[in-house]
Amino acid sequence: MKILFSPSETKFKGGENKKLDKKDFIFPELFDKRIEAINEYQRFINNASNEQLAKLFGTKKQDVIDYYKGDLLKKELMKVIERYDGVAFDYLKYKELKDKEKEYIDKNVMIFSNLFGPVNAGDFGLPDYKLKQGEKVGELALEKFYNENFTKKIDEYLKGEEIIDLRAGFYEKFYKLNQPYLTMKFIKDKKVVSHWAKAYRGIILNLMAKNNIQNIDELMNMEVENLLISEIKKQKFKTEIIYEIK
Repeated sequence: MKILFSPSETKFKGGENKKLDKKDFIFPELFDKRIEAINEYQRFINNASNEQLAKLFGTKKQDVIDYYKGDLLKKELMKVIERYDGVAFDYLKYKELKDKEKEYIDKNVMIFSNLFGPVNAGDFGLPDYKLKQGEKVGELALEKFYNENFTKKIDEYLKGEEIIDLRAGFYEKFYKLNQPYLTMKFIKDKKVVSHWAKAYRGIILNLMAKNNIQNIDELMNMEVENLLISEIKKQKFKTEIIYEIK
């Protein structure tokens, strides 16, 4: 089983003083492509106006802009899953999991970084970078770049696996599934929710790790507090579970 997950724009600071190494990432044979994107990001930052940086980073706070203007390749590194902050990761509570449960996350979860592209949760390591979702780096649309360069390898990696897609819709632009998969939608009072969707993706991933879920049948039988399955929709490769939040 493999689980696809969204990143968060907010990240924890700190980490280890270590250089990026292709051996530390999934798809090491495509590491040069990651570096190509990172170098383009760095070139843009080095030459951008303050206004352009505010747009790229998604903030007008000058202290934040100044912090992220530095050399990305000299920043400290941290395991991918430990770098991300944000709602889904707050509810995942990775650091509170037991070692076997962390190993489940590390091996089975692929996160679609806005800058680094598809990375495994257990990959090491990710620097603390800032990039607003959907922003181009100059003329480079990173979602298109990674879709074009990584799709074949991801297809090979996922072949024969049962797949749970817990990504927000935007990240389908990085990689579109072309084999059967299961996804989820969360509604409350007949309306699709955003904040609670992030929270419940984290909660469900936490429970999957704790219950060592290995297939879709086990997931369907897993109880999630305050959630009821209201409908299951099937369309081509996609099976969508619609959860009602009580």
